[in-house]
Amino acid sequence: MATIHPTAVVEPGAELAASAVVGPYCIVGAKVILDEEVELVAHVVVAGRTRIGARTRVFPFASIGHPPQDLKYKGEPSTLEIGRNTIIREHVTMNPGTEGGGMVTRVGDDCLFMVASHVAHDCKIGNRVVMANNATIGGHVEIGDFVILGGLSGIHQFVRIGKHAMVGGASAVEHDVIPYGSVMGNRAHLSGLNIIGLKRRGFSREVVHALRAAYRLLFAEEGTMAERLDDVAALFADNEPVMEIVAFIRSASSRAICQPRSGDVA
Repeated sequence: MATIHPTAVVEPGAELAASAVVGPYCIVGAKVILDEEVELVAHVVVAGRTRIGARTRVFPFASIGHPPQDLKYKGEPSTLEIGRNTIIREHVTMNPGTEGGGMVTRVGDDCLFMVASHVAHDCKIGNRVVMANNATIGGHVEIGDFVILGGLSGIHQFVRIGKHAMVGGASAVEHDVIPYGSVMGNRAHLSGLNIIGLKRRGFSREVVHALRAAYRLLFAEEGTMAERLDDVAALFADNEPVMEIVAFIRSASSRAICQPRSGDVA
């Protein structure tokens, strides 16, 4: 049997692993699934069709799985899936999907959601993502692996943030951010590559140099973006990180690509 504090409310129908822990004054809805060693520390509310992966910890006053903040939502049986080994701190909010977005919000493994960060409906969040205090993402946002969103940053609905990217604190992002990119400002502009992140994650000097060269070519003032993409794809065909950027820009999106400010590309 799961460990359930006497003050907690677990509705009939909820599925709790034997090693799950539900702390004081928590409320767990009837369609919630808590996997092995999940811990709801205290005063946590988990509602809807929500599944929380193994060893994830949820801290006080988090609101997980309540209906989306979307006027088009009509009560459809959408879901929220949260991965393993994730930390969800105080006052975090996460909403399930909607019929217009695939019916699921999905959060990866080994993530950290700091105080009062918000994950809206139909978002797809990769592994090892960090959302700092009060970072907010709108509906249908896609966040790649290893992305860091700085405190008080806001991401417009439908925006894509590529893997290993960095969003500076208090930035407002309304355009797609390339993998390995770094953006900042209101409205955010591309300020270069996330060099610190690349070094921390063990990318070689050669790969970083190639990314820098590809970045300068991609965002040069000569020619069109399509022409520069073709040049980069030809010159760096054997460089996987560069080709990930090329594929990201070429893939369909409802948002434009976040660009450097004029004259910022050396």
